[in-house]
Amino acid sequence: NKSVVAGLRCFYAPWCGYCKKLEPVWHDVGVELKSSGSPVRVGKMDATAYSGMASEFGVRGYPTIKLLKGDLAYNYKGPRTKDDIVEFANRVAGPAVRSLPSKQMFEHMMKRHDVLFVYVGGESPLKEKYNDVASELIVYTYFFSAPEEVFPESVTLPELPAVVVFKDGAYFTYDEYEDASLSSWVNKERFQGYLQIDGFTLYELGETGGVCIKVVIHNILKALIQRVAKEYREHFNRDFQFGHMDGNDYINSLIMGEVTVPSVIILNTSNEQYFLPSEPIETMEQLVQFINGVLNGSAQANGGDGYIQRIKRVAFDARSTIMSVFRSSPLLACFLFGLPLGVISLMCYGICTADSDDGSDDIDALKREGLTDEEEEEEEEEEEERQRATELEGPEDGENEEDDVGEKDPEEKKTD
Repeated sequence: NKSVVAGLRCFYAPWCGYCKKLEPVWHDVGVELKSSGSPVRVGKMDATAYSGMASEFGVRGYPTIKLLKGDLAYNYKGPRTKDDIVEFANRVAGPAVRSLPSKQMFEHMMKRHDVLFVYVGGESPLKEKYNDVASELIVYTYFFSAPEEVFPESVTLPELPAVVVFKDGAYFTYDEYEDASLSSWVNKERFQGYLQIDGFTLYELGETGGVCIKVVIHNILKALIQRVAKEYREHFNRDFQFGHMDGNDYINSLIMGEVTVPSVIILNTSNEQYFLPSEPIETMEQLVQFINGVLNGSAQANGGDGYIQRIKRVAFDARSTIMSVFRSSPLLACFLFGLPLGVISLMCYGICTADSDDGSDDIDALKREGLTDEEEEEEEEEEEERQRATELEGPEDGENEEDDVGEKDPEEKKTD
């Protein structure tokens, strides 16, 4: 169908529990896109039945959601909700760079998006780079182009062409000499200056390669972090992402320890190191000093991705899994872990007892046949003694026989 410009596909496995959970959401996604007139067509494929096709698209886990657009396949890595998947499909299916021809359109997009990237200027090498970055990172955010006239008067650009990001009630311009590559800059700036962090957001932050700061929060610390994120942006923006995380369950599993609430923790997502302040943070000066300590290397690093830490991680994950099963369903846990242990114990006991029984049976058989080693030795000794005795008695018998032959009866002598 020529009107179909993209296809949204879900690669699944019939036995996958996550795939079954996604199934009603996936149905709603198809209904939503069809009713809205979107050219994106939704489908799914059993990756176990069509393993060749799944391998061709690089499917490594289930479910895997991809948007197929021409010769390109874009992976979806967001939350598995209807609204997020529909937003992803509509964003990626459209042009990589959208036009903002008027002030009204610019204001409308500013209300819809928390983060807005805009290219300003004519044809240039920067525009080519911008288009390439947009094609790569459109899975995460929108990209626009606009003339300078659509911006409010308060927006002043040092030179054109330029790439500008609007967020947090302000705007920031890409500097080719200070901000490294455009792709890295966009990948970091696509997050708000301060945000709520969950497991998925933390995964996305990890892809930026930077260090992020997370706060297990009460309102006082939350306000403190927000002030630092805004007032010290120029100092910390290139290395840190600020935010908060409600509760400490996720962070406890991440650092394999216990974090008190509220507290501040800095995590290096590139090597899994984390930093904790030596004393409770109550003022902005203390927080700034702590962050500077992480930057200059004076703060003590914990964790990491070394071999010892990996072994600890495996042991911690195994223990956590077993404990969670026991807490949720003790009877099921006893069956799952008790049955294999019981079978293994019986096998070990059978092997040990089988060896001892075979030995006793052999001994009993030898005893019944009178062929034990001791008895054999005794019989050999007795036989040797009999042979020696026979040898000693042999010559005496021979002499007697000669005497008998030599002494003849008188009558025989007469005859002779």
